Amino acid sequence: MRFLTIVTIGAMIISSSIVCAQQKGDRMKVDKDMVLIPAGEFMMGGDTEDDHMPMHKVYVDSFYMDKYEVTNARYQKYCEETGAEYPEYWGMEEFHCGPDFPDHPVVGVSWREASDYAEWAGKRLPTEAEWEYAARGGMTDYIYSYGIESDTTKANYNVKGIKRKGSMPVGSYPPNGFGLHDMTGNVVEWVTDYYDKDYYKDSPEKNPTGPEDGKFMVIRGGGWHSGAYCTRVYFRNALRSGWRDIAVGFRCVRDIE
Repeated sequence: MRFLTIVTIGAMIISSSIVCAQQKGDRMKVDKDMVLIPAGEFMMGGDTEDDHMPMHKVYVDSFYMDKYEVTNARYQKYCEETGAEYPEYWGMEEFHCGPDFPDHPVVGVSWREASDYAEWAGKRLPTEAEWEYAARGGMTDYIYSYGIESDTTKANYNVKGIKRKGSMPVGSYPPNGFGLHDMTGNVVEWVTDYYDKDYYKDSPEKNPTGPEDGKFMVIRGGGWHSGAYCTRVYFRNALRSGWRDIAVGFRCVRDIE
């Protein structure tokens, strides 16, 4: 009887652990949609505007990154489980935002809301350096995540003569060298850094995390209504942390434990 009791208690503990794991839902499942970004160094920035000059050597540790921008379906799951507010444009067809567009990237979320989602998912937003390193896909001379020349067959962005009607489902275009989709175009992406146009002049060489404070947060990658100029891998832009935009979304990263 003693043996049977111990076995029963053990089974109850195991069963409880399984239930707890199942309750994590999406937070357990997202790992299959992340890729390992190997540690390495690269020349960060460009030589065309003051705020991404000078080009400078940066080393980043290895990390995991979402293959895709966070989708409406994933964000809806988060809102349902936590009671978080739905995005600004939720249910608006013209912005492909809401349950009718489950595989499109979520938009209309602020930097804080994106950060809260990332924390719920057991992740975080990428640093600006991590984002650019990952966007380059291991290539030193790329201007876009897929190559040197702009190409509308490889990314969703605005170009003269082609009228973009909004975001596309994530993964609609080929991945870059690291297996990441839409690092050029589709939606602009929040990163974790404050913006400072002069930061590159004094940026640390290893794992820079941006200025200690600031009025604006960095956004990267360009979106469906951005021109090719704004979708370059080193192009920097910024918004206030509370801003919600029709073409700004995000993706997450996870540290290697």
